[in-house]
Amino acid sequence: MASGRAPRVALVNLGCRVNRVELDAMAAELEAMGCVVAPQEEADAVVVNTCAVTGEAEAKARKAVRHAAGLPGVSAVVATGCVASLFSDELDALGGNVRVEVLKDRVPAVVAAALADAGMAPEPAAERSDAGGSVTPTGRMRPGIKVQDGCDNRCTYCIVWKARGPARSLPLEDAVSAVRRAVADGAGEVVLTGINLGRYDGCPGGLAGLLDALLERTDIGRVRLSSVEPGEVGESLLRLMAGSDGRVAPFLHLPLQSGCDATLARMGRLYTADGYRRVADLARDRVPGVALATDLIVGFPGETDAEFDESLAFCRSIGFANMHVFRYSKRPGTWAAAAPGQVDPRVSAGRSRAMRAMAAESRRAFASSFVGAPLRVFVERPGRAVSGQLVEVLVDPALPMGAFADVVPHGLAADGRLDARAASRGAAPSV
Repeated sequence: MASGRAPRVALVNLGCRVNRVELDAMAAELEAMGCVVAPQEEADAVVVNTCAVTGEAEAKARKAVRHAAGLPGVSAVVATGCVASLFSDELDALGGNVRVEVLKDRVPAVVAAALADAGMAPEPAAERSDAGGSVTPTGRMRPGIKVQDGCDNRCTYCIVWKARGPARSLPLEDAVSAVRRAVADGAGEVVLTGINLGRYDGCPGGLAGLLDALLERTDIGRVRLSSVEPGEVGESLLRLMAGSDGRVAPFLHLPLQSGCDATLARMGRLYTADGYRRVADLARDRVPGVALATDLIVGFPGETDAEFDESLAFCRSIGFANMHVFRYSKRPGTWAAAAPGQVDPRVSAGRSRAMRAMAAESRRAFASSFVGAPLRVFVERPGRAVSGQLVEVLVDPALPMGAFADVVPHGLAADGRLDARAASRGAAPSV
């Protein structure tokens, strides 16, 4: 190359955990081709991985593509993701240097071709990006492994099933190989991800069968599930989790969306509040100390004050370890976007504040239950670690990144994280 340096590519991710995992895979392939991951202001090309889960997310995607296209020195912007799948022509029109690629596994090749057209063809001998000693080029110590994609559900607020297509799974051998590669790269923990992870069917036994194979056939220290629909959690999965000696994280993210049956029905969700509670109770009975996390939408069309109060009371009664609370945002092309009873944004904002305040109390209560007890944590960055329950823990900054450590938290920090800085009991290398 005339410049004498490797071409630099910025990676912009919008949206879900699966998008982040997919972008990590693109980053690794780009590095293998000879590119270096860099900030946008230093980039020769930019990849924008878009999200279409809400109208607001789509607007952010367009803004991100338009911004990247206008940066000086950027020869190409490659837009991919759900907005690219649904509205490719509209993204393509945002700039003369914008290219749209729906197939994510083709993105690195498209970037390389665009750089070559600009006289900056990458060469495999390029330097590796400085990711601070992390496992992935984008700086993650707990890499995600995508084992499932697509969704066959038809929630009335969602368009992802149109963008992602039907449910499909990574074959078992490919999943085992992916985890082995992560271990070889230094990963002590991996996170299994998917759009509808509980529908994994790439081997006998489904998701539980996959976990069993990973524990038996790889040296991974801990496997974590990203998000599982409540109807997909059964005895076999919980039994394996409980009997794994901590190698399957005692953590379940079970999307709720509402604790009110009337709202759940309008959403097209496949369970009732009582059905959800039965799953939560079963998980706590079979896996002592398990953390239950969730997603929740407030201000869904038709949600009355009474329905919101019912949802709030239900969530308080469950006692979630963590909650992601979202105000409903119209997603054009869905039933909910044109449904009667659209909630005033000011009302939604007030409900969001109330739900988030309750969620913060619940999170602190769950974290405080670990004060004074031995806890095994994974060190993600200097001074910061996570337990199997995904509780954040402040630890001795001298503990090495990528290691498991045994600590005894002695209290809570002001922000609700466990504080074990004065009680570390040593560290073991990641396995």
